[in-house]
Amino acid sequence: MGRIEGKTALVTGASRGIGRAIALELAREGARVALNFAHNEAKAAAVAKEIEELGSSALLVQANISVAAEARAMVDKVAEEFKHLDILVNNAGITRDALLPRMTDEQWVEVIETNLNGCFYCSSAAIPIMTAQSFGRIVNISSMNGQVPALGQANYSASKGAIIAFTRTAAAELVHSGITVNTVAPGFTETDMFDAVPAPLQAKIKSHIPMGRFGHPEEIAKAVLFLVADGDYITGQQINVNGGAHM
Repeated sequence: MGRIEGKTALVTGASRGIGRAIALELAREGARVALNFAHNEAKAAAVAKEIEELGSSALLVQANISVAAEARAMVDKVAEEFKHLDILVNNAGITRDALLPRMTDEQWVEVIETNLNGCFYCSSAAIPIMTAQSFGRIVNISSMNGQVPALGQANYSASKGAIIAFTRTAAAELVHSGITVNTVAPGFTETDMFDAVPAPLQAKIKSHIPMGRFGHPEEIAKAVLFLVADGDYITGQQINVNGGAHM
């Protein structure tokens, strides 16, 4: 028996990186997992195959979470398929980096719509379902860059800082509903997104991390698992997983 045996989970942005690691960790502990993806069905299907090899079951759900109707229809579909929805991990996120003097309206809006609005759309659809069953675990993936300055990422930092504030307010409002709402804030983590950072800049960043290395997606996943499996008395909180880069 896993720690969340019989629970059902929806992970957004689950086809790669941190989302993939979270989906696999939840499945490893017994959950049935719905894998949201926006474009790359092949990668999502590969994660589903890994989950099935672990002895659990997976459901592929394509949706652009920045579109309210798509995000909410996805949540409803997962709840209908699984008969209940216990865990929502709002992980999907994008970057469109540029220094403020050169950042376009499109770069700003696209990041806010996906990272922040998508978190709201999915959560607002899941909350009535979880309230009706008097149980729910919502974990929002924010970022260290929502806490500290990140040059060239005003849009990303704003979205992730807002997710931290959203998490606290949602937790306070839902405290009597059986739903906990928390956030995990990764530092610099080895993902496809971070691989795009030039090697010299990666070396400079690493030199400022007290633990002397970047995080692994599996380490973020373990923090999420802790909150959904053992965090019954934890809500409105933020777990920083950043190697001591921000304390």
